[in-house]
Amino acid sequence: MTKTIMITGASSGIGEACAWRFAAEGFRMILTGRRKTRLEKLKSALSEKHQVEILPLAFDVSSRQETEQAIKELPREWEKIDILVNNAGLALGFGGIDQGNIDDWEKMIDTNLKGLLYISRAIMPGMVERKSGHIINIGSIAGKETYPGGNVYCATKNAVDSLTRAMRMDLVHYGIRVSNVSPGATETEFSEVRFHGDIQKAKNIYKGYKPLCGDDVARAVVFAATLPGHVNVNDMLIMPTAQAAATIFNKKGE
Repeated sequence: MTKTIMITGASSGIGEACAWRFAAEGFRMILTGRRKTRLEKLKSALSEKHQVEILPLAFDVSSRQETEQAIKELPREWEKIDILVNNAGLALGFGGIDQGNIDDWEKMIDTNLKGLLYISRAIMPGMVERKSGHIINIGSIAGKETYPGGNVYCATKNAVDSLTRAMRMDLVHYGIRVSNVSPGATETEFSEVRFHGDIQKAKNIYKGYKPLCGDDVARAVVFAATLPGHVNVNDMLIMPTAQAAATIFNKKGE
């Protein structure tokens, strides 16, 4: 029987790339995000090319009420979620913590941390009942290394790193796999969002080297998800060849 995958933050970037990779493997998917139009367009494109079943769900994972309602109202044929890809997340701002925007802080905490918890809490009981399932959390190099200007974003991704380990410990007795996939510099909408729409600042982040793209990370996610059931990828850190650490790059190339 074809497995059902739920991907949060699927309307762009890594989430969208994961949707394309999983579709090519023949999985049926629940794609979530805040942008309904984008999700509908993605559904049409995926269905046309790969003939897979897609259920788009437009809601904000940072809202506990919206998240719980969305899962509660899932059609019966979509209730059994085998793999949850917790991809929804963002960075906002890049400066000293003493001048940080508190609204940005709250948005990052609400999405990166609380959103992951809300959706996971809604899905995990079904996995526990069936004694099977796989949760893949999309972390970041920021969850492994704190860097100047990263402060609250790094803190949320450190929390994701810690939560992934905690989930694995609590769920291991039910046969549920839990993985953490942490990318380094990845060129998506990420930096544009971080700099509040300043496209030039966003482009400057990736000058002088070749960063990862969403599909590079998606390949790793699909690899982890399609291993035999007795094999779990606990933690995967993926970096561009030109990046040695959070702030160390070889920018003499591209």
